[in-house]
This record gives sequence, structure tokens and C-alpha cells, in this order.
Amino acid sequence: MATGKLRYEVDPHNRLVVSRTGLEKFRRVLEGRFSIAAGNTLTYHIKSPIPADIKLPHQVKLKGAWSLTEEHQLRLTLDKWGRQTFGDQLTLQGEIIAGQKNSLLFAVTSRAKDGRQSVYILELSGSWQADIRNRLTFKANKERASYDLLTFEAAWQVDENYKLIYRYKKEDLLRKRKRIQAIAFQGHWDIRDKARLSYVLDKNSGSSFDFKTSLGIFKDNYIKYELGIGLAQRVRPVRRRIIFSGKWQVNKNAGLVFSVEQGSKKIQEFAFGAEAKLTDKATVLFNLRNSLDKGIGAELELSRAAFKGNGQAFLRLIKSRQESAVFLGAGWGW
Repeated sequence: MATGKLRYEVDPHNRLVVSRTGLEKFRRVLEGRFSIAAGNTLTYHIKSPIPADIKLPHQVKLKGAWSLTEEHQLRLTLDKWGRQTFGDQLTLQGEIIAGQKNSLLFAVTSRAKDGRQSVYILELSGSWQADIRNRLTFKANKERASYDLLTFEAAWQVDENYKLIYRYKKEDLLRKRKRIQAIAFQGHWDIRDKARLSYVLDKNSGSSFDFKTSLGIFKDNYIKYELGIGLAQRVRPVRRRIIFSGKWQVNKNAGLVFSVEQGSKKIQEFAFGAEAKLTDKATVLFNLRNSLDKGIGAELELSRAAFKGNGQAFLRLIKSRQESAVFLGAGWGW
């Protein structure tokens, strides 16, 4: 390594270590803490006096590519920039504690020379998406509209309240055993296209898990989707079956609405436009359409006896029309 080039690493207590080889070699542990600056740049704020033989500012900016280790630690592979050496890897020890709509929160535990511990939070900004294998990913924003992709290599689940949950194994060094860490995502489900089911965290920023699925099955009291999650350590995809239980109704303002329920609790609603026509077996057949008036490749057949309230008015409308089908959607006047 050329004289003057510094090598960086992180010790087990999340302190920055700087070293240099050659004739003027040294290795120093610098007391301080990390933070995340604009463009998700990692910055280390040095608290203790800087040794006289090291020429460093009190804030060291560390640029590179973010990734996620197998143990779900944050890792930064340094670019060749300034005093940095290309390819050095800084691995932060901690826990992912939350996946907010446009950020990832990572808790870091540090210990000073006097033994005192402190915990603080690092926040990477970006957006959440699903990859082509239905794995969860986080796109960490960088300068010039680029990003680093953090891939979560465990299978996510849906709990009894239809919330998306990601669980992974975490090694507890003190007890020398593994424990389960869980991340709950606050969002809502959306059906916008055939063979695709979305879990939306933030519509405005496009932070959304868009999962590739089988064609949805729509029945009188449930909607069902099946999909696979392709994990690197598994030969076959992990299968997931998502079943939304609830009931249908026709709403003058919203169109055809499916209310997702858990017991007596309403979780959310799906609203569809539809092409509706009567059949010869006392049912109404709906070809479902999304909010952009595009067919989603799904059919729903409901008994005429199931229509109540506004549904009765829509049923009378279908019977009174001579056309083969009547279109139902938001704002339809009837």
C-alpha cells in the first residue's frame, strides 16, 4: 500500500479503526459514532483526540456501496476516494429494527474505552421493492439518481391481520444461540394487474412490493393468490398462499367492493370496476377491472340473492337493460 493511504475497518464495538502499513505503519481505534449523511454517505464523528501521527478531520466521510450480509448486518464496501483504499469493507454490528415506508432503521450498539455502552439509530433512505424472485429488497439512494440494492434472503410471511412480516435468524453472541428477529411493514394490499399482487408502503414514492403470482381466484367470500419466493439457499421456491376472507358489495361511489375481514374487524377494502351480465343460473358474472379501467384477467360469479342495499338497485339496472353487459365503476350513475 502506498505511503499516506489509510485502511479502515470497524471493530466489534462499532468503532472506526484506521491503520497504515509500510515504513510508517500504525493501527488506531478512534472513539466516536457513525451517522448517515446525504446520499446515504456513512460519516464517522471522532470524539477522542486524534493522534498526532494521523492526519484526519474530526468527521470522516466514507463512500461506497451498501449491502446486507448473511447475518443481516449492514456492510459498506469502500470506493477509491480521497484517503480511502478501494475494496475495504466496513461491517456494522447491529439489528434492523424497522422498515419504514422510505427508510431502513438499523440499531447500532457501541462501547467506549471505559466500558459504557450506547445505542443509536442509523437511517438509510430509499424505497422498498420486490425483485423478480419475490424477495424483499431495499434500494438505498445515492447521488446522481443511482442506488445500492440490499436483498433480504429469508422468506417473508403474512400474519393473521394481513400485515407483511419479515423474520430472520440472529446470532446472540452473549447467550451463544440464535434468536428470531422480526420486521413488520405498515402498508396495504392492492390488486392492479393480473398475476400480480402488491403490498404498498408509500404510493407517492413508489415504495411497494409488487409480487408475481398465479392468477387470482375470486369467490363469493374470499380472494386467493399463490406465489413462490426464490431464495439463494433453497433449490425450490418457498410457497406462499395468501387468502383474503371477507364479503362483496356493490357501492354507488366505489364500484364493486370486497371488504377484507378478520373476525368482526375490517382490515381494508379492494375496489374494482367490472363488466357485469346476468347468467341463466340466477347469478351475475363480473369481469373485474382495475382503477385504470384495465381488465385484470379475473372473473367473479355471485348469486343474485347476495345483493343487498345498493346491490339491489344495480341488479334492477342490469335486468332493465337490453345490452349483453353493464359496466360498473366509480361514479357510475344508477
